Amino acid sequence: MKLATIGYEKETQAVVIGKLKDAGVELVVDVRAVASSRRAGFSKTLLSASLNEAGIGYVHLRQLGTPKPGRDAARKGHIAAMHEIFHAHMVEPGAQLELAKATEFARGKKVALLCYEADAAGCHRTILANWICEDLSAEVGGCEIENL
Repeated sequence: MKLATIGYEKETQAVVIGKLKDAGVELVVDVRAVASSRRAGFSKTLLSASLNEAGIGYVHLRQLGTPKPGRDAARKGHIAAMHEIFHAHMVEPGAQLELAKATEFARGKKVALLCYEADAAGCHRTILANWICEDLSAEVGGCEIENL
């Protein structure tokens, strides 16, 4: 089983959708706290419509996004601080519920976690992908993270 992650920081919408299609992604799980963007084509409504037109589903799980202090830390290059803030946020019941939803989605189809950061290592989506894969590995005997 493969779980994909993708960041759109340096890409156009067309390139991102092309990568998703090439990887066989069936559902994009938007893990941004705020699903709006200054980059053309990546705000929630337009992105959802464009993905659906390409045959890819879309769901926004806001509670899986990094809180503002974490985003601010990441912008300053303080990745360890962002991780700490994100981990503290993820103990919240709403975040746990949405993590369970994302895991359930990944159980049945090829999912890609989408966020802004181009470098998956500096983004909270890698933490989420690891948690989801840990849960899935216990059930299906393996999970591989593919960074698109």
